Amino acid sequence: MTGTVPDSLIPYDEIVQEALRAVVGRVLGSVAATQALPGAHHFYITFKTHAPGVDIPQRLIERFPDEMTIVLQHRFWDLRVDDEKFSVGLSFNQVPAMLNIPFSAITGFHDPAVNFELRFQAQDVPEGPEPHEEAENDGPTVTPADDGSNVVSVDFKRKK
Repeated sequence: MTGTVPDSLIPYDEIVQEALRAVVGRVLGSVAATQALPGAHHFYITFKTHAPGVDIPQRLIERFPDEMTIVLQHRFWDLRVDDEKFSVGLSFNQVPAMLNIPFSAITGFHDPAVNFELRFQAQDVPEGPEPHEEAENDGPTVTPADDGSNVVSVDFKRKK
């Protein structure tokens, strides 16, 4: 026996993370049905502000450039939940805002009333625009001359 664990061909970590995020969705879905929190329950939800699909006001992104925690307790409205995301209205410094947050952006969920907490691995957030194929109108293709000189030949032919 070597004592090493072989690499899994089944992505167990991803499956568990997805299942636990579904717990958050189910809890929020039950609150959305009544638009009220049961008993003393309230939620702290932490999410990545630049994760794909997050739609929050620019002023909040500037204030929280990486991660943000919201509290659903006394003042929230229009909580809506589907399989992929939730949206909710909240006030920040008495300025109302609608937030749309995919479950994949959530890194933490905490209900202090019953000391229940879930932590999630952060999903990879793209650093910049995704790579794309060169567009036909990106300009002429520049190729160096084969004779070793500093002359550059330009091909103005249109791609078809």
